[in-house]
Amino acid sequence: MTRARTYAPTYSAAPGKGSSRLRHLAPGFAVLALLLGSATALGQSPATSTPASPGTGATVEAGAVTYPLQLTDDQGTLVTLAAEPQRIISLSPANTETIFALGAGDRLVGGTNYDDYPPEAVALPDVATYTGVLMEQVAALQPDLVLAAGNDFTSADDIARLRALGLPVVVVYAKTVPDVLADIQLIGTAVGEADAARAITDGMSADLATISQAAARSGTKPRTFYEIGSTPEIYGPAPDSFLADLVTLAGGDPITTGDPNAFSIPLERLVAADPQVIVVGDAQYGVCPTEVMARPGWGGMTAVMNGDVRPVNDTVVTRPGPRLAQGLASLARAIHPDLVLRGFPPDALVCGATASPEPGTNFGVSPSSLAP
Repeated sequence: MTRARTYAPTYSAAPGKGSSRLRHLAPGFAVLALLLGSATALGQSPATSTPASPGTGATVEAGAVTYPLQLTDDQGTLVTLAAEPQRIISLSPANTETIFALGAGDRLVGGTNYDDYPPEAVALPDVATYTGVLMEQVAALQPDLVLAAGNDFTSADDIARLRALGLPVVVVYAKTVPDVLADIQLIGTAVGEADAARAITDGMSADLATISQAAARSGTKPRTFYEIGSTPEIYGPAPDSFLADLVTLAGGDPITTGDPNAFSIPLERLVAADPQVIVVGDAQYGVCPTEVMARPGWGGMTAVMNGDVRPVNDTVVTRPGPRLAQGLASLARAIHPDLVLRGFPPDALVCGATASPEPGTNFGVSPSSLAP
């Protein structure tokens, strides 16, 4: 069931393990920058979790991680890790994916009931659900690191309770595309896998740039509305949001709600904006292009008249983790269906439709798609 307040592309969950989408769409997003920061490694301190000023992190060089280790998380809290974590709990699907991608999945002892990727994540004991963190289960697992999610995805009360138990809690929350990469480096540093994190983010940076450049060279920038929900209202990206940023990187001109604090969009505003492409992000929750095009009042939109209403796998597109480049490729192909991006697997089957990129062993784009 889709709930009005649970649209959160940046922390979305596939429906296989959880019954509803997760919370709170991220506000405030910048255009992709390839120069990225990461966590602070400051050396030894007796504090476990001490408030600090946000934005004080300095870049951690690969291979420089030593313990005891201090990190400044995305909420500006200084967290001390006495030793390399061996029992890790993740409180968001994106954090879970990141730990597995870093090669530390065997150290995860608990996750959420939304964890769905990689397949091994499904079997983790669920210590967080839509209702919150299950404190007794967390305590019983005796973690030496808890990776929480900001913007109230993990509630402030739950974070406070976890810290009151004496647990080191690192909160991550990506407000920008570069923040996604910085958070992967932050997590990698925390678990002693800084080299692996750097390799992952270097590859992601290159892939994101290549996809964005290919989309830009398509020669068009269609007005694009990304639907993230349709019950009881129509929901889309807020201005300057993570999702609006992704649409821009994918070669579209994002149609937004017009209010940075609102994610519902009045039909009259959407009609006036006249999208040339509608991307159905809630397709995996049972909303398909045929239904969208049949809605009263939608027939006069250019996208509907031309049949340019396409589904995507929202989980891959909007989850702030290691598969973000794959998600951007899916979004770029939805906006520019003739775009060829080699090296990416076909998009997930959604509403009976899937993209079929040309086969290839190397990442890249076809010469025709790069032509000026």
